[in-house]
Amino acid sequence: MDDIFSRLLSLTSCITRRVIEFIEDIVLRDVIRLLRDSEINSCCKQLTSGTWTGKKYSTLEYASSSRDCNSSSSLGFLERDTLRLEDLSFINTGSEIVNRNYSRGVHFIFKGLMLPVLFFEFAWKSAIVTWRCIGDHKRCIHAHVQSFVSRVLRTLHGSSDDIGWLQGAPGMAPTEDGSARFLELLQGIRNGVHKLPDSFVYLLIPGLFSNHGPLYFVSTKRFFSKMGLACHIAKIHSEASVEHNAWELKQYIEELYWGSGKRVMLLGHSKGGVDAAAALSIYSQELSHKVAGLALVQSPYGGTPIASDILREGQVADKETRRIMEFLICKLIKGDIRALEDLTYEKRKEFIRNHKLPDNIPLISFHSEASVAPGVIATMSHIAHAELPWLPRILNEDIDDAVFAARKVPVIVPVSAAMALTALHLQLRYGEKSDGLVTCRDAEVPGSVVVKPDKKFDHSWMVYSSWKKEPTEPDACEMCEALLTMLVELGKKG
Repeated sequence: MDDIFSRLLSLTSCITRRVIEFIEDIVLRDVIRLLRDSEINSCCKQLTSGTWTGKKYSTLEYASSSRDCNSSSSLGFLERDTLRLEDLSFINTGSEIVNRNYSRGVHFIFKGLMLPVLFFEFAWKSAIVTWRCIGDHKRCIHAHVQSFVSRVLRTLHGSSDDIGWLQGAPGMAPTEDGSARFLELLQGIRNGVHKLPDSFVYLLIPGLFSNHGPLYFVSTKRFFSKMGLACHIAKIHSEASVEHNAWELKQYIEELYWGSGKRVMLLGHSKGGVDAAAALSIYSQELSHKVAGLALVQSPYGGTPIASDILREGQVADKETRRIMEFLICKLIKGDIRALEDLTYEKRKEFIRNHKLPDNIPLISFHSEASVAPGVIATMSHIAHAELPWLPRILNEDIDDAVFAARKVPVIVPVSAAMALTALHLQLRYGEKSDGLVTCRDAEVPGSVVVKPDKKFDHSWMVYSSWKKEPTEPDACEMCEALLTMLVELGKKG
């Protein structure tokens, strides 16, 4: 700012000096011209005075001589009169020229004297315009800085006010702790006591991105089928919106009900639980007598800070982040961005406010806490397998061709390590326990029986088997059986 004013002051001084020199030149030139014109005027006056004197003398002479010779001097008189008229015309013209030059000189002098006034007026208006421009620029910079600071604060604040909002929302039914009964049923299952009846059809509903995990719920379905139970995995587009999947699930449940004549037990994992709850909320009249119960396993019923922090508007790089997610979900895996957007706190609040779960269907909410110990980094999850159509005969010539054709290579990824990092992030940033994607408080559905296991499991543990199984610990299949058994008991009590 000081540099701008110093340059403006220097420019003003330079222009003032040049204008003063210009005015001095104009005034000096006008004064010289005025003195020259005054000399011409005095000369003309003398000439005029001498002419009239000569005229008077010649008139008297003409009067005296006219008496003597009147006829002989007529031609001379006419010539002298013509010369006098020409002299008078020349004198008048000279006077007009002098007067005009005098007026013009005065006008130039006046203009020269007015130049400083005009210059200072111009300088004053320029200063006002410059000051206004500086003010507008300053206000613009202030607005940009304020907007940036607001975005930074909004980004840092994140989902602090939204996590666990269901517990403080008015009109929500209280939850009940059923962890003790769940552990009893789980222990009985590990001892060989299986109580799941075959009077229901069991439908497993996968979560987000399950279409890209071929082994999603596969071991659980195989486990139930070995017990002679009718178990199915819902064939839905996991990357579709919640309302779209709710409609698909409605159609799927009605087909199972009318095809078997049995009511359907639902177990949804992650977004699958949200989709199932949406189907019961939107189509409660059609499904209330066809569904026997719903178990939501690690489902972000209230929302998840991961989705909200990624898609929140008004934070730093919000548009760029959304474009990246749209490319990954819509272009790369051919999904719908609403599949992730429906899991934000804003969308979940709106949906729950408009759609209530029916009261006559028993509900179970299962949530867990991921381990953030360093040993989790080495844990690998078996998410798929690759079939090799042939193997080199050099490896073993005694193996049959059918064995080579059916040879499978497991696909293992460190899913638990990624879940541990996100769980640590949520714990450090918000102080919340989570399975890596869903906080424990957001997974508790109002009016449900809440199950909290005594072991630490990440978000993917319930659907993907671990590469190294421990015989002394329960697996995901037994966990799902215990949850459904507990759900049957709640149905009998209701």
